[in-house]
Amino acid sequence: MKIAVVYPPLESPKGVPLLSQNRQFQYFHTPTYIYPMVPAYAASNLAAHGFHVTWLDGIAEKWSYDEWERRLALASPDLILLETKCPVIKRHWQIAARIRQRFPHLLQVWVGDHVTYLPQESFDHAPIDCIITGGDYDFLVLDLVRHLTNRTPLPPGFWFPADHPRISAPHAQIVISPAGRALATTGPAQLTHNLDELPFIDRDLTRWELYAYENGNYKYTPGTYVYSGRDCWWNKCTFCVWDHTLNPPGTYRSFSPERLFAEIKHIVDHYPVKEIFDDAGTMRAGNWLRRFCQLMIESGYNKKVVLGCNFRFDACDQDLYHLMKKAGFRFILYGLESGNQATLDRIQKGLTLQQIEDGARMCKAAGLEPHVTVMLGYPWETLEDAQRTIDFARSLFRKGYIDTLQATIVIPYPGTPLYQECKENSWLLTEDYDDFDMRQPVMSTPISPADMLRLTQQLYKSFLSPAFITRKILSIRNWQDVRFLVMAGVRVLGHLLDFSPKQSSR
Repeated sequence: MKIAVVYPPLESPKGVPLLSQNRQFQYFHTPTYIYPMVPAYAASNLAAHGFHVTWLDGIAEKWSYDEWERRLALASPDLILLETKCPVIKRHWQIAARIRQRFPHLLQVWVGDHVTYLPQESFDHAPIDCIITGGDYDFLVLDLVRHLTNRTPLPPGFWFPADHPRISAPHAQIVISPAGRALATTGPAQLTHNLDELPFIDRDLTRWELYAYENGNYKYTPGTYVYSGRDCWWNKCTFCVWDHTLNPPGTYRSFSPERLFAEIKHIVDHYPVKEIFDDAGTMRAGNWLRRFCQLMIESGYNKKVVLGCNFRFDACDQDLYHLMKKAGFRFILYGLESGNQATLDRIQKGLTLQQIEDGARMCKAAGLEPHVTVMLGYPWETLEDAQRTIDFARSLFRKGYIDTLQATIVIPYPGTPLYQECKENSWLLTEDYDDFDMRQPVMSTPISPADMLRLTQQLYKSFLSPAFITRKILSIRNWQDVRFLVMAGVRVLGHLLDFSPKQSSR
């Protein structure tokens, strides 16, 4: 059986759609391509078990839709695996219909956070064959292919039409969709797989170089991604759709430190990679992290590659930060989210403002480069609250505790507690999925949409102080530092355009 892992192009005047490996969808004026970790493991797992796999990321390849469809015809797969998400689901419904018309016998299998939460909806709107729910579809797609080729039983985690000619499960539950369609489900996905059993990602098969340069997380290129766990051990934030659909509370798992190190060693030994970013929602800390750092240091690979990761401000102490620096870490990405303690408590962030400041200070003291993500647009926050967040970010820059920042507007994806709160309080301004692309607020707040975009731009400008700029100039050591600062400036300008009040929302 031949399988293609696909991302059809989504051409838009809004910019480049950041769909792969992305918890918060955006269109970017400055192109950004993130290595899709679980689809890459899915492709590699299938290939390791003898199946023919093609990788067709039309977004990262910068193909037109017609060119992508031509490549799909040349590959002639029996099955495609497509990741979808709320802000593009309606476009994918249209693409599914077009694919069915052009390739009537091609099996269309969908994955992602939105269809995990609302599987019945997409069967009512698109001619798809199967939905795999949960975040372990790199394991489950192999189960599906084995079912199709050898009739092995399907485990929990699958939805398909009850009358499907090729997919069946004798003990499946039959559910009638809102449109009256009979669907079969094998039940909720059981997220218990041992991640160490996955093969290393086949980076040639999955076209690693497409994601190696245009990515703001890299100071040194070419860079690549790893994925140390599924997905965040804190696993509580009410706005995070992955924490409540793909990898809900109680399902966090990680690779062993030995397995993660082995994959990094394999990457460095076989590819000209200079920087590696771990995109697990939060890298595991404690003894696990100490062991991983020791493996990097004892092997000497801390001198061969630079590392980065997502992290929490309260994850470790000063000594562990120094160990991370010695192990080769450079870039540490934190979710700051808000400068208001009441908001942090309400979204279950589990942090105080003092912990945020202390964590950033310790990170910077170890010689690491902290980056923070911040959101505006919470329904309960006033203009004064938003300004407090901007002032808090500005104070962290002024004190030299953080190096860079990303600002976004809060989007309440279906499947999150925040979305449910919106429904209960009638906060949603729209339920049109096309509007959930962060180009405008979709929740009512005391702040007007135009002011929200203006404030987001102001947040991006919060680093602009003489002290911060002087520190950056004095930190230049080589041409790569100069290049990184120039690229960072270009990205900031791009983000200012992303949130321009003058932009079209369509």
